[in-house]
Amino acid sequence: MNHGDTAWILVSAAFVMLMTPALAFFYGGMVRRKNVLGTVMQSFIVIGVISIEWMFVGYSLAFGPDRGGVIGDLSWFALSGVGSAPFKGYAATIPHQAFMIYQMMFAVITPALISGAFAERFKFSTYLVFTLLWALLVYNPVAHWMWGIGGWLKELGALDFAGGTVVHLTAGVSALAAALVIGKRKGYGHDNLAPHDLPMTVLGAGILWFGWFGFNAGSALAADGLSSSAFVATHMSASAGTVSWMLTEWIHRGKPTVLGAASGCIAGLGTITPASGYVTPPAALAIGLVAGIVCYGAVMLKVRFGYDDSLDVVGVHGVGGILGMLATGLFATIAVNPGGSNGLFYGNPGQLAIQALAVGVILVYSFVMTYGIFKFLDMAMGLRLKEEQEVMGLDLSEHGEAGYN
Repeated sequence: MNHGDTAWILVSAAFVMLMTPALAFFYGGMVRRKNVLGTVMQSFIVIGVISIEWMFVGYSLAFGPDRGGVIGDLSWFALSGVGSAPFKGYAATIPHQAFMIYQMMFAVITPALISGAFAERFKFSTYLVFTLLWALLVYNPVAHWMWGIGGWLKELGALDFAGGTVVHLTAGVSALAAALVIGKRKGYGHDNLAPHDLPMTVLGAGILWFGWFGFNAGSALAADGLSSSAFVATHMSASAGTVSWMLTEWIHRGKPTVLGAASGCIAGLGTITPASGYVTPPAALAIGLVAGIVCYGAVMLKVRFGYDDSLDVVGVHGVGGILGMLATGLFATIAVNPGGSNGLFYGNPGQLAIQALAVGVILVYSFVMTYGIFKFLDMAMGLRLKEEQEVMGLDLSEHGEAGYN
């Protein structure tokens, strides 16, 4: 047991927990004022719902004893056997419970990310059921494939340091399925759907940037040189993403917007996530620069493709997750992380192929499963608010409150 490592992981878990309320601010500012509380609630409530699910079955399914490389069993149901002693298979110098609670915070924020795709029109009761079904059927299996002992993609050699596939790709692809099944907001393309409080969104982005240091640097699972390297990589990519999105938008639309800078920050952070523990600072800077440009382009394309991803989850997290995984296959080097692998630029083209396979499999699986979950819930409970409720807004129709008096 190492006290420094334990302290760092517990602090990192707190950092990552703070990211979900930060996401509530980030998303809440981007919707119309009549929907601010409903949007904030969709992020905030998953802290409670998914934490309970994780304690009883989620952690055991994602990280428990392997069953065929596909899923964990229920040996650790309700955290049975998950105590203060280290579990060396995952982290030899911290309590098993510290590792569990750290991973819990990843499981919490991921379904909250998806909620941006169906902002301003989704039934809260259905949302609660969706988060549970999605965690059980999508997040937990994918987490086991990539991070669990015996997971088949982990055994194949796929690299995902902090959640490029497990968090961002699954959320982004699931957001696309959500937008396609649920349909567009009433008035989309005609009414003014502009953000009601951009300072709130920038506050959320800033806290997310802060929390991401726990997200990525904490994934080293120790207070060591690798953690420092991931910390630096995270910051440089976020900085580059912020600047490159701003400049791209400035050239394309004639004005550098605050929303664009905040979006570029998140694009840089999401894209570096899988690579953060494997790449050098110059590589991280390059990844962030490309992320800002590519994710901006992806967001612009949603209008051409005609789907209403309200808060750009697909373009930022889905495309960023894909880009980050492939960039890991290019820039990864054992000089940064001896426990990883070299990428294409360091003489190992096979790593890029493995990264692409992981992306393809998880993309298809997440989309198909999420599409099926939404179709089932549409028949069983209904997905959307009634038209008059949507016009009234989530705050009054779903929660009987107003964000501002």
